[in-house]
Amino acid sequence: MIEVKVRKVGNSFGVVLPKEVLARLNTGEGQPLYLTETPEGGYRLTPFDPSFQEKMTKAEDIIRRYPNTLRALAK
Repeated sequence: MIEVKVRKVGNSFGVVLPKEVLARLNTGEGQPLYLTETPEGGYRLTPFDPSFQEKMTKAEDIIRRYPNTLRALAK
Protein backbone atom coordinates (compact mmCIF):
# COMPACT_ATOMS: atom_id res chain seq x y z
CA MET A 1 0.00 0.00 0.00
CA ILE A 2 1.25 3.46 -0.87
CA GLU A 3 0.00 6.46 1.07
CA VAL A 4 -0.55 9.74 -0.74
CA LYS A 5 -1.86 13.04 0.60
CA VAL A 6 -4.31 15.53 -0.84
CA ARG A 7 -2.69 18.93 -1.30
CA LYS A 8 -3.93 22.33 -2.33
CA VAL A 9 -2.84 23.28 -5.85
CA GLY A 10 -4.01 26.79 -6.70
CA ASN A 11 -7.77 26.85 -6.24
CA SER A 12 -8.03 23.06 -6.57
CA PHE A 13 -6.76 19.98 -4.80
CA GLY A 14 -4.40 17.33 -6.10
CA VAL A 15 -2.60 14.14 -5.21
CA VAL A 16 1.11 13.74 -5.87
CA LEU A 17 1.93 10.26 -7.15
CA PRO A 18 5.36 8.75 -6.44
CA LYS A 19 7.65 7.85 -9.35
CA GLU A 20 7.08 4.13 -8.72
CA VAL A 21 3.32 4.56 -9.20
CA LEU A 22 3.78 6.55 -12.41
CA ALA A 23 6.15 3.88 -13.73
CA ARG A 24 3.68 1.12 -12.88
CA LEU A 25 0.86 3.03 -14.59
CA ASN A 26 3.18 3.64 -17.56
CA THR A 27 2.30 7.34 -17.55
CA GLY A 28 3.93 10.67 -16.85
CA GLU A 29 3.42 14.39 -16.60
CA GLY A 30 0.60 15.70 -18.77
CA GLN A 31 -0.80 12.24 -19.54
CA PRO A 32 -4.46 11.55 -18.69
CA LEU A 33 -5.49 9.17 -15.91
CA TYR A 34 -9.03 7.94 -15.38
CA LEU A 35 -10.72 7.48 -12.03
CA THR A 36 -13.58 4.97 -12.18
CA GLU A 37 -15.94 3.89 -9.43
CA THR A 38 -15.79 0.25 -8.36
CA PRO A 39 -18.82 -1.84 -7.34
CA GLU A 40 -17.46 -1.91 -3.78
CA GLY A 41 -17.76 1.88 -3.53
CA GLY A 42 -14.07 2.63 -3.98
CA TYR A 43 -12.19 4.05 -6.93
CA ARG A 44 -9.74 2.67 -9.48
CA LEU A 45 -7.03 4.78 -11.14
CA THR A 46 -6.09 3.68 -14.64
CA PRO A 47 -4.29 5.14 -17.67
CA PHE A 48 -6.86 3.52 -20.00
CA ASP A 49 -10.11 5.23 -21.00
CA PRO A 50 -12.94 2.81 -20.08
CA SER A 51 -15.23 4.23 -22.78
CA PHE A 52 -12.55 3.47 -25.39
CA GLN A 53 -12.73 -0.21 -24.45
CA GLU A 54 -16.50 -0.19 -25.04
CA LYS A 55 -15.99 1.40 -28.45
CA MET A 56 -13.32 -1.15 -29.39
CA THR A 57 -15.59 -4.03 -28.36
CA LYS A 58 -18.31 -2.69 -30.67
CA ALA A 59 -15.81 -2.16 -33.50
CA GLU A 60 -14.47 -5.71 -33.14
CA ASP A 61 -18.05 -7.02 -33.33
CA ILE A 62 -18.64 -5.10 -36.57
CA ILE A 63 -15.32 -6.35 -38.02
CA ARG A 64 -16.24 -9.93 -37.13
CA ARG A 65 -19.75 -9.67 -38.63
CA TYR A 66 -18.91 -7.78 -41.85
CA PRO A 67 -15.38 -8.71 -42.97
CA ASN A 68 -16.22 -8.88 -46.71
CA THR A 69 -17.95 -5.48 -46.70
CA LEU A 70 -15.06 -3.86 -44.86
CA ARG A 71 -12.55 -5.47 -47.21
CA ALA A 72 -14.45 -4.08 -50.23
CA LEU A 73 -14.65 -0.62 -48.66
CA ALA A 74 -10.90 -0.65 -47.99
CA LYS A 75 -10.09 -0.95 -51.71
